[in-house]
Amino acid sequence: MNLKLESIKQIKGKILLKSGLHIGAGDTQMHIGGTDAPVIKHPHTLEPYIPGSSLKGKVRALLELKEGYVGKTDGKPYSTRVLSGLDDRSRTHCENLLKLFGTSGDDDGSELGPTRVSFADATLSEESRSDLTNNRWPMTEVKAENTINRIKGTAEHPRFIERVVPGLKFDFSISLKHFEGDEGIEELLREGLSLLEKDSLGGSGSRGYGRIEFEFSNQA
Repeated sequence: MNLKLESIKQIKGKILLKSGLHIGAGDTQMHIGGTDAPVIKHPHTLEPYIPGSSLKGKVRALLELKEGYVGKTDGKPYSTRVLSGLDDRSRTHCENLLKLFGTSGDDDGSELGPTRVSFADATLSEESRSDLTNNRWPMTEVKAENTINRIKGTAEHPRFIERVVPGLKFDFSISLKHFEGDEGIEELLREGLSLLEKDSLGGSGSRGYGRIEFEFSNQA
């Protein structure tokens, strides 16, 4: 298969946190008096950041849910195996999803070419960093969570969840390759970003966590 790279587009801007954000650090250590679920932070600066993998995974999942073929994959990401039996419109849409986000190592997606989109980690913006320093604001908060016993009316199983505070902004950058013959790839990506704004990022979205807004700047 011959692929001709026509352009690489950079889509940049800021991610505004409209509510507290929790993307876990996977900390397996127990800290007495600490949080049960810390957020991921840069190991040197200790500033929270948004992993590119979290953005890519959620955007992909929302687009696959919208198309409605998740039942064919038992909840796993799309693969080329989904293509058989689809009508022309659905097949084109599915192929574009696979072109955009790529296929797994055990899936023969060679005819679709390389993954088109790359999400960089989103780091704390200079504007937010300055606000935090000048006002001595905290970057994170610890929120107490529990369950309510429906009969006794009492709180049970308390846990303490760390969240990045709302109002902070993170610089994001998305790289999008465009090969000859690609049609509808960028539109599909932007649709996914729009769906993410209407849903949530990270954990506990049903509790109001992870509401975000994209502020686009340089898109050349």
